[in-house]
Amino acid sequence: MQAAGPAAQSIATVGWVLFTGGAAIFIGVMLLLAWALRRRAGAVRPVLWLAGGGILFPGVVLTALMAWSLPMAPAWKPLPPPGALVISVTGRMWWWEVRYRDAATGSEFYTANEIRIPTGQPVYLALSSTEVIHSFWVPQLAGKTDMLPGRMQHLLLSADKRGVYRGQCAEYCGEQHALMALSVVAQSPDEFAKWRAAQMRPATTAATPQQAMGRDAFLTQRCNACHTVRGFTGEAKLGPDLTHVGSRMQLAAGTLPNTPQGRADWIAHAQLHKPGARMPSYERLDTATLAAIADWLGSLK
Repeated sequence: MQAAGPAAQSIATVGWVLFTGGAAIFIGVMLLLAWALRRRAGAVRPVLWLAGGGILFPGVVLTALMAWSLPMAPAWKPLPPPGALVISVTGRMWWWEVRYRDAATGSEFYTANEIRIPTGQPVYLALSSTEVIHSFWVPQLAGKTDMLPGRMQHLLLSADKRGVYRGQCAEYCGEQHALMALSVVAQSPDEFAKWRAAQMRPATTAATPQQAMGRDAFLTQRCNACHTVRGFTGEAKLGPDLTHVGSRMQLAAGTLPNTPQGRADWIAHAQLHKPGARMPSYERLDTATLAAIADWLGSLK
């Protein structure tokens, strides 16, 4: 796994240097031990070798490594740097709520489990949690940062090249901790601008009779009590915003692919795929209704 941004590259550099320094200490001590075992008793002064090889040498190397690594630590930035894209990420049980806000107009939109960023631009993440401690970690872009209830943390990162980078909650947060993944999608600035403009728009209307059936079933089953579809339902925050769910790559924080079958399977068997999740299973729905809802949700792009 290669670093794809300056923050991750800095961590990788520190890691390799510390590993090399630790290996040098280990090899030196092992060589000293092997040499001592081959010497006759009383032929050397053990106190001098103990002080030099066991205390002085490791102490000098470790002190040098510490002095070198301290300036490499990321600086605390209470405010985002000029030109940074500010994104709010909230850890929930067990998914990620992502909010984009236009500082100039005040308009905003929400998405879930997927963060899209432009390449070559600093991204300032405002990290928080609603229930328990989570830890935001995208190894190829930056280090781990805890997300604490009642406290705002920050993480500054950027991506050097286009790609999809997998992230994961790195702090045990409950029953479905292992199924709390996310994707960071780095796009060219033009691609990101088009995606952002599309996300700002309300949901599209149903284009086919089956999609209209799915939209009506969505309301009948009271899915709008937890999920928002802008331009169609009122505001609900218990579950992810589904206004443009069809444009996302995965469902349920990386649990299932965002395909017609995946959407229907998640609706019908949410508790089978993710026991303890806040969404109930809708096994009572017939195949045609499930297919209609899945089709309508897939059209929301």
